[in-house]
Amino acid sequence: TMDLHSQQIQGFFDIPVDHLYASPVFFEHLAKARPEKLAVCSPDVGGMKMAAAYADVLGAALALVAKKRKNAANVEAMYLVGEVDGYDVLLVDDITETAGTLCAAAKMLRDNGARSIRAAVSHCILNEVAVDRLKSGVIDELITTNSTPNNPHGIPVTVLSVASLLGKAIQRINSNESVTGLFRVKGF
Repeated sequence: TMDLHSQQIQGFFDIPVDHLYASPVFFEHLAKARPEKLAVCSPDVGGMKMAAAYADVLGAALALVAKKRKNAANVEAMYLVGEVDGYDVLLVDDITETAGTLCAAAKMLRDNGARSIRAAVSHCILNEVAVDRLKSGVIDELITTNSTPNNPHGIPVTVLSVASLLGKAIQRINSNESVTGLFRVKGF
């Protein structure tokens, strides 16, 4: 499996599971046009570990958009932790369907002076609400993988293939080799 929403999900499989990460594919793409002043941001507290890992590899600043909820369905307030004024910001998340959290975070980043906003999301399952939100232009580029079927719907989407990564993982598993080496990033 790739970029599980929660590590605990791995315990619900009744067969051996290797948890793979799309990050090497994203890093390879991001290396082609790495801005001088980059900040990596998590759109919520749950994604902070992923954002910190990206920031570490990319040598970037780290930011977080935190939400205070009234209840499960309503957000009372949002807070930005970290500096983004004058930065090109990369939002990172594992999955989006409605793009609500992603676009709300992007708006907050924009309101706080972010120069540009790209989002790297492993799994994009965009419904009509997400497409409408993304068409607002609050996110300059959505970068995702082909882990799920993608239809760009007229929004700027860059789809990266994880086929080679999955193929290498399968080959290593069948050869009784570790898959850990696939996630050691070189060149940063």
